[in-house]
Amino acid sequence: MQATTDLTSTQWQVADAIARQLVLDQTDLNEFRKTLSYLRAYSDRPDAGKKYFDYLNALARNGDRIGHSKKTQGYLQSITAICQKYLETYKDDADTMLQILGWAARLMQYYKAAGPIGEIPEPTIQSEREAEIQAVVASQEFHEGQTLEAVVSAIKGNRVTYEMLGTLRLTVKEPKQSTNLSEGQVVTVEITALKPDGSPKNVKFTG
Repeated sequence: MQATTDLTSTQWQVADAIARQLVLDQTDLNEFRKTLSYLRAYSDRPDAGKKYFDYLNALARNGDRIGHSKKTQGYLQSITAICQKYLETYKDDADTMLQILGWAARLMQYYKAAGPIGEIPEPTIQSEREAEIQAVVASQEFHEGQTLEAVVSAIKGNRVTYEMLGTLRLTVKEPKQSTNLSEGQVVTVEITALKPDGSPKNVKFTG
């Protein structure tokens, strides 16, 4: 299993979002920990992540029969819906799912003790790609007229997609150049406009 320090920024946000939503739903922490124990016990088996979701669905369907109180089925339905919403991306990576769920349980305990539920803001999750772009933009000072090395990543008709600095991608119309370029070709582009966040909004082929 990976070390917890290997969680990406987005995975930390997922753990936090799961915890916050479970607290907002007033879900029982012990019921959530039971599902985590199930995944931990079977994490080394093929398709463990997918089977975890099957397990959650079965619990949600039969919660009224297996629960210790009338609230149990509601707890299980909440857990199932929230995990499916935030963990679907990781269903083929049981180790990462375990890390995320483990931290979600810890954060859930913290939030339950922190104060009124209404004071916990709605979670937002930044995608891995958004985080990468933000990091590149923060490390650069772009300006109009600046030239950058770019890779032609796609050509569709007269529209060409350039990839710059390994992360930034822009698709622009290049009616004069599209037929002369090929995917994978390294070229030079000039920034002709910037977005409010300082990243390139538009570029053009220069050579």
